[in-house]
Amino acid sequence: MIIDVHGHWGPWFFTMEIGSVEANLAAMDRYGIDLAIVSATEAVCYDAVSGNAAMAAALADSDRLYGYVTVNPRRLDDARRDLERYLGNGRFVGAKLHTDYTESPITSPQTQDALTMLAELDCPVLVHTWGRTVLDLAQSCVDRPRLRAIAGHMGADGYRYAIEAAQSCDRLYLEPSWSQAPAGRIAAVLAAVDDRQLLFGTDSTLIDPASALGAVLASGLAAPTTPSAPTAPAAPTAPAALTAERLAWRNAAALFHLPVDHGVN
Repeated sequence: MIIDVHGHWGPWFFTMEIGSVEANLAAMDRYGIDLAIVSATEAVCYDAVSGNAAMAAALADSDRLYGYVTVNPRRLDDARRDLERYLGNGRFVGAKLHTDYTESPITSPQTQDALTMLAELDCPVLVHTWGRTVLDLAQSCVDRPRLRAIAGHMGADGYRYAIEAAQSCDRLYLEPSWSQAPAGRIAAVLAAVDDRQLLFGTDSTLIDPASALGAVLASGLAAPTTPSAPTAPAAPTAPAALTAERLAWRNAAALFHLPVDHGVN
C-alpha cells in the first residue's frame, strides 16, 4: 500500500491536461498509489477560499483522494473559517501552507500565527520547505507542543538540514518529493532519521510520481508489500520491511487517521 501525502488537484498555470480528479487517479494507478492527500492548485497559487471550495466539491464523491485546507497566513480569518467548514467532513484531513506563493516565510509573524492556530486545532500541516527553512519549521514545532508538521520536499537541496531538523523534534515529518533526485539523498535521510517520521510524497500532479518513487527505490529501500487480507499480521518483523511500510503508508495512515484494511502500528 502507498499513501501520497503531497499531491495537488486542479489545473496549473501552464498548459497541461491534469485538472481533473480522473487525472489524479490515472497517475496514482500508474504507480500503485492507493490514497493521496491533495491541495487545490487554485488555493495554493491564487485564492485559498475559492480553491478550497472548488476542491471540496470535486472530492465529495472520491474515496481515494483526501484534501488539505490551504491556509493563506495573510488571510487568517478566512483560513479559520475554512478550517471550521471543511475539517471533519470526512474528506479534509489537514492543512497546506505554501510560504513562497504567499510571500510569508516560516519565521514571519503571519506564518507563526497560522502555525499557532493549527497547533490549537491539532491539525497536521504540510509546509513548503527549501534549504535551511526546514530548521525554522522544526523550531516552530518545538515552540508549539501540539504542532505536527510535514516538511514538504524535506528541504529539497537542504536535506542535510532536514536531518538535523527531524532529529530535533519528533513531531516533524519528512517527505521526499523534488523535481531532482541527487544520489544518496534519500539514503542519508533513511540512515539518520527515525523511520516513524518518514512519509511518502510526490508533488503530483505538478511532478510525475515516478520522480519520488524512483528516488526512494534507488535508495535501496524495498518496495512495501500489501497484506492480502485484513487478518494478515499488523506489521512485518524485518526492520527494513517495517521501515518501507512506515514510509509508504503506516505513518501517514496514523497521522491523518486514514482508513486502511489492516492494522497500523
